[in-house]
Amino acid sequence: MKVPKGAVTGVIVIGIIVIAAYWATMNQRYRDRGAMAQRIISSGSDRIPETIEGLRSAIALYERRIEQHARDVARTGLYWKILAVRLQDQRLHGEALEALARAINYTPEDPALHYYTGISAGIMAKSQHIFPGRDISLRNQYFALAEDSFLRAIELDDRYLRPRYSLGVLYVFDLDRPEEAIVHLERCLEISRNDVDAMLVLARAHFMLTNFQAAVDIYDRIITITRDEQKRIDARNNREQALRQMYG
Repeated sequence: MKVPKGAVTGVIVIGIIVIAAYWATMNQRYRDRGAMAQRIISSGSDRIPETIEGLRSAIALYERRIEQHARDVARTGLYWKILAVRLQDQRLHGEALEALARAINYTPEDPALHYYTGISAGIMAKSQHIFPGRDISLRNQYFALAEDSFLRAIELDDRYLRPRYSLGVLYVFDLDRPEEAIVHLERCLEISRNDVDAMLVLARAHFMLTNFQAAVDIYDRIITITRDEQKRIDARNNREQALRQMYG
């Protein structure tokens, strides 16, 4: 079938219009990008180099600045950590908590920082004496911070024994939640099976839960392996107490 000459001419015209519109759009985009680049250049405090070699030199310069900044940040975080430990050594635990918060801001995945936070928070909680009519919420907040900090340290390092042991002590002697202490203390003994301190707290947890035979078994082991005479005496006394509870 023969296509009319007028139809062919119309198709050509439409094609030319479409192509022209496409190039007009592309040219507008290039102009917009150029204008944006110019705005970026004019808004910066330093003049952006226009040559490739100039850009490469500027990149190298700023990379050195970034690396130096990263080193400064790491050093600052370390100094906050050292300050916190020294404040703890001086028993200034309120100030130590402030330093630890700053250190964690720099290195949030350092498990030791969270462990140290738990230690100072636990001590601060015990220092909040409950006088008649006094709000105990601050004491509870410190205990909650201690628990959360120990758990975070364990989350970051499953084999970190200090926060596990400290969490066991917190649950047994401060929060009256001995059942929650057992899993952490048993984990301590999986990693360090002759840890007498962990055994003593674990035995106490079983005693509080009236698991007297489990407590006696642990005390027997302590008596057998410890070289610390005072701990041996404590274990014997506690063993006798557990036996009295069992047999009257």
